[in-house]
Amino acid sequence: MTALTLEAAVRRVTAEHPIFETHEAVIRGTPFRAFCNTPPHIRALMQASRAAQGDGAAEYLVFHDDRWSYDEFCSDSNRLAWSLQARFGIGKGDRVAIAMRNCPELLLLIAAIASVGGVVVFLNAWWTSEELDYALEDAGVRLVFADGKRLARLHPLGSARNLILIGTRDAESTGNEGFSSLLETAENDSWPTVEIDTDDDFAIMYSSGTTSHPKGVVQTHRGAINAVYTWLMQAYITPFLDPPDDPKATTPRPVGLVATPLFHVTATHPVFLLSLPAGAKLVVMDRWDADSAVRLIRDEKVTRFLGVPTQSADLSEAADRLGEPLETLDFLGAGGAKRPAAQVAELSRRFPRANIATGWGMTETNANGIGMVGKDYLMRPGSAGRLYPPVQELRFLDDDGQDVPPGEIGEITVKSPCNMRCYLNKPDATNDTMRDGWLRTGDLGHIDVDGYVTIVDRKKNIIIRGGENIACLDVEGALHRHPAVAEACAFALPHARLGEVVGAAVQLRPGTPVPEAELRDFLAEHMAHFKLPERIWMQTGPLPRGATDKIDRRALCAACLPDWHDPSTPEIPEQKNHEIGSNT
Repeated sequence: MTALTLEAAVRRVTAEHPIFETHEAVIRGTPFRAFCNTPPHIRALMQASRAAQGDGAAEYLVFHDDRWSYDEFCSDSNRLAWSLQARFGIGKGDRVAIAMRNCPELLLLIAAIASVGGVVVFLNAWWTSEELDYALEDAGVRLVFADGKRLARLHPLGSARNLILIGTRDAESTGNEGFSSLLETAENDSWPTVEIDTDDDFAIMYSSGTTSHPKGVVQTHRGAINAVYTWLMQAYITPFLDPPDDPKATTPRPVGLVATPLFHVTATHPVFLLSLPAGAKLVVMDRWDADSAVRLIRDEKVTRFLGVPTQSADLSEAADRLGEPLETLDFLGAGGAKRPAAQVAELSRRFPRANIATGWGMTETNANGIGMVGKDYLMRPGSAGRLYPPVQELRFLDDDGQDVPPGEIGEITVKSPCNMRCYLNKPDATNDTMRDGWLRTGDLGHIDVDGYVTIVDRKKNIIIRGGENIACLDVEGALHRHPAVAEACAFALPHARLGEVVGAAVQLRPGTPVPEAELRDFLAEHMAHFKLPERIWMQTGPLPRGATDKIDRRALCAACLPDWHDPSTPEIPEQKNHEIGSNT
């Protein structure tokens, strides 16, 4: 078969598979290109996927020793949905929060809340009580499902916020009620009948952004569904772009490993939600451990792995150490941060049967965006890929909102039905980010004549630590709460394993010396551990400033870097005539 162009492949797939047909849809007064034959909302997505499963006996979900068939998962999620309605009056537009590590209950809750028209509020499982309190107030939540560690952080907030706390797993007996009782007492496992509009809110996910508090990204059912079917369509498009050696070869049922936190869009959308129409089985990890991941991939015959670049590197090292070839892997994707080019080549060597892939997306876009796989990626490891067709549009804008010429650097700006509805309770931030359906991403990049996008920098002051977005202003705000700190500036430090970690410099007030360890201990009371600076530089004089009298973050980082040693790399003994890159 002769390879087709991307445009020709899209036409061919659309003609052969009507589910991918598009039309012009007017959403909140703005016209968009959107899918027209896909399920309108998450419950309909589950129903269509259940119908496609035949007898429903196929295994769908694995977590340690627990297993669910597709029928059992749908039945449990429906029982939970009816309990939410009967016991707590949850209905259309009501917000229900989830605070827990990865587990089956989290997936069941997403399905159940969405099925009754409720809005899933995802709370970061690493947040402190203070951070959880902010999100609960911001989202106006009263019903929260949490595991043991999260419930312990939520208990002090319970009375003040008038919370109903439902314990899961290790917290069944410590909340107002246990999760299991909601399933055991529900007599109905049929599908809920609440009417849901495709443009109703589906979820609120918190994104670090550039403000001192995270912003609640409001996602709709249409946005999530259009993202899911965009990715599903790529599986049909790819064989036309890069024809397989044996087009008649059968492929095994997809099996995905859930290795990243389900409070992040990387796990919920292109892993969990995509698994439904793809007919995939899911294997859930409650926490990342590379050796465990290798064993699960081997034992459960996992075919798809999607994680942050750090996890890809960890997986490769563990597989090599344990002597496991992991030959069932046919897709090894990454999101959240850019892979080093050397890692791309190493993964291809280590897993020759797997298609190595990369993707760029945002919480604000339901994770939809740019990507590439296979030979394209190996040839262009520094690129982010091409815009996924067919419902997205792409522009590169200057500071005045004007298009820059092809090849020149501009802010990546996207338009699609996958874009968020708004930032919760933040109309000014919403208007700054979105206009006429176009979403300004804050990432700078350029596009070549073949449509490949290279991301070169971030306008936002964001540190990406192992795929976790950390706002510099968030760290600085916490530092300023210490009475000895006059001013503070956070910045990214290079880290071989995590990509970036947090560094900070502070000016101390006169006569108030404070040890770095004491300052870190103070910060640990106010922010999640992954946001804590790996190194804090203390000084008594003012931090450097630029011409506009703002702290010069880049200059400060450059001044501190010579004094930074990445703890993930070994010290290099001093040798005579040592040359970087020498093989001796």
